[in-house]
Amino acid sequence: MRTAVVWEALSANLETRRNELTEQRPLHLVDLGGGTGGLAVRLAELGHRATVVDPSPDALASLARRADDAGVSEQIRGIQGDSSDLLEVVERGSADAVLCHGVLEVVDDPTDALRAVAAVLRPEGLLSLLVTQRHAAVLAKALAGHLADARHLLVDPAGRWGSADPVPRRFTEPEVTDLLSTTGFDITGVHGARVFTDLVPSTLVDTEPGAAEMLYSLETAVADRPEFRAIATQLHVLATVR
Repeated sequence: MRTAVVWEALSANLETRRNELTEQRPLHLVDLGGGTGGLAVRLAELGHRATVVDPSPDALASLARRADDAGVSEQIRGIQGDSSDLLEVVERGSADAVLCHGVLEVVDDPTDALRAVAAVLRPEGLLSLLVTQRHAAVLAKALAGHLADARHLLVDPAGRWGSADPVPRRFTEPEVTDLLSTTGFDITGVHGARVFTDLVPSTLVDTEPGAAEMLYSLETAVADRPEFRAIATQLHVLATVR
């Protein structure tokens, strides 16, 4: 449920790109911070090649096991690294698409990270960017009764509720779109992810017949609507490099 909107938009865009290729070949995808390969393995099962770049050797070991279990080991390569050395581990201009999910929140410099991503992409290559949104965090804090934290989160430059906040950085949609524009990307789509999923009690979804299916239908119905994107836990942005 938490990845449904992202998966549908990403997989459809990649399929369109593969069909538009003049030569018949798999797409080369780079999953920056891809961890244990939750998305990379699924995409490899669709026939793509994936390079997962992650700083954790344990995560990469789990990736190898997951790829082997799924029978796609030959299509997946795991490399230890992060955004700061991306160009040292992935060839410049070699990727048809880069997945950058949950990365900009934690890197030292989001601008430098996106410039590195742009450099490894082919001309007009696709970026799938997923970031945590500030507005949803403000709403969640307020609904939980943590009003001072909500107020602080609203105005803090990094979108944090305090020094103990485990998330180093959150974004608003204008912040993300401006950042992409200044680093050489043209936005092709913006989706809200987890608009209702984090607000609906899990016990309702688990016990009420048909609730999970209805929640999924509701999430996909509002994903492209700006008035609902403002309260989405995450923003999923698709963009092409200039």
